[in-house]
Amino acid sequence: MRHSPKRLADLLGSRLCHDLISPIGAVCNGVELLGMGPMGTQPELALISESIEAANFRVQFYRVAYGLASDDQALSDGEVRRILAGVYKGARLKVDWSVKDALPRPEIKLAFLLIQCIEDALPYGGTLRITHNGMFWRLEADGRTKINDPELWECLCSGEEPEELAPSRVHYALIPHAVEEAGRRIICNNSEDHIELTF
Repeated sequence: MRHSPKRLADLLGSRLCHDLISPIGAVCNGVELLGMGPMGTQPELALISESIEAANFRVQFYRVAYGLASDDQALSDGEVRRILAGVYKGARLKVDWSVKDALPRPEIKLAFLLIQCIEDALPYGGTLRITHNGMFWRLEADGRTKINDPELWECLCSGEEPEELAPSRVHYALIPHAVEEAGRRIICNNSEDHIELTF
């Protein structure tokens, strides 16, 4: 059986994140133990602890966004909220996950990919609220938008896969596949200070 390039990319994402989470978790535990000793009040240790914690949450975020997502897998609202709170702690973009139920992982994967697109479009910060009404998802963001990659956003809204792509924008190329896997269609409604994505 030959696996598709998309499935191989998902498997690779899951493998890399899985292998990174364990050592990062071990370092987190080690820093926590150091904090209980004489070094606990050192500002350097606090900085290391914050950095490791941020890396841990970022890898968990990437595991959802870039890893394998099956229809029979679901993520609870509490778990998603915990990951997003860790990733965007102290960030310019404030993210409000107002979804109350456990939902299929492919749909949450698509939402995570779209969150990264909105983050790209709000370099000065803003507020993002994600809701689910039982049928449709809505991501609404307010802030000073600066879409540096209009062609990527055009592809995002049209459902086409972009041709030219930098590594920092790989999520745009994955979105058409995630849309297909989730059985959805993205509707865009954007302005100078407001972004609304529905699927």
